[in-house]
Amino acid sequence: MSYDDVEIEDMEWNNELQAFTYPCPCGDLFQITKDELKLGEEIARCPSCSLYITVIYNMEEISGESDHKSKKSIEPSKQQPVAVA
Repeated sequence: MSYDDVEIEDMEWNNELQAFTYPCPCGDLFQITKDELKLGEEIARCPSCSLYITVIYNMEEISGESDHKSKKSIEPSKQQPVAVA
């Protein structure tokens, strides 16, 4: 059974992890990637304990077809070009 149901809007995008995160009671973060969400996954797991949450989201928000405010909250920042020597 899921620890909690959490709206995607209540989660934060973590650039370092490249995942949406939400605080876990153990002190770590529940994590789910944008790719997992696009595949229909709705379970965000904590890497430090056995808890998991069910993520409530609209597929259009993940696909980038929603309004500007929602896009800003779920899109990762643009990657910087890397020079090749």
